[in-house]
Amino acid sequence: MDGAFNLIDFVLIALAAMAAGFVNAIAGGGTLISFPALIGVGVAPVAANVTNTVALVPGYLGATFAQLKDLSGQERRLRLLLPTAVLGGVAGGVLLLNTSERLFSFLVPYLILLAAFLLAIQDWVRSWVAQRIEASGGSAADEAWSIGPVFLASIYGGYFGAGLSVIILAVLGLVLDDTLTRLNGLKQIVAFAVNVAAAIFFLFSGQVVWPAALVMAAGSVVGGLLGGKLARFVRPRTLRMVVVTIAVIVALVYLVRR
Repeated sequence: MDGAFNLIDFVLIALAAMAAGFVNAIAGGGTLISFPALIGVGVAPVAANVTNTVALVPGYLGATFAQLKDLSGQERRLRLLLPTAVLGGVAGGVLLLNTSERLFSFLVPYLILLAAFLLAIQDWVRSWVAQRIEASGGSAADEAWSIGPVFLASIYGGYFGAGLSVIILAVLGLVLDDTLTRLNGLKQIVAFAVNVAAAIFFLFSGQVVWPAALVMAAGSVVGGLLGGKLARFVRPRTLRMVVVTIAVIVALVYLVRR
């Protein structure tokens, strides 16, 4: 079923998208809520992934624009990495659309577990990046060395996407010598470029389930706004662990039901 939804289905995916937007605004990992919800209402896995990517893009806008000030002085990096992110996002989208439903269905629980793992180690990655920056003493490698790893990460982002920000931050922290705040800003815009590129590519794929996408886009924006307003009352690490737990349970359910 890729479009015949009843009212309960619409309510479910709207709430899932709202939760995803809320989670993305505070801790990241919202895809681990919205993607399984789409499969749960009967959308085929590839179409669910495509629809989820398109639907959640509006919800990323707020966080991306909020960090634009941290990109000041990073123009060369943007010239190097934004085209890389776009090409990688489209390449991941091409790879997804050329993956059979059977193979992608097999990969789904493992992709969810991988994303849950990335989300679980996010604080550790941030700590490691901060320690590496402190210890580097300005001896970072040339910025061009980040192109290859960011391209590979962007392919993953276009293919599935959950946990992408963690991978990009780790890559940037390994190569670039800068503050964690500025690297976070760069990470945000690179991940946003990957998602936008993949979403635009998917618009022409014929795989977007538009009734679901429109409802979820609205829900993700509302959730993102709520997350922005309530962020100071919620501990990101606690929320992240809740999402990781849900993701692991969902993945195990997929594995058991095979």
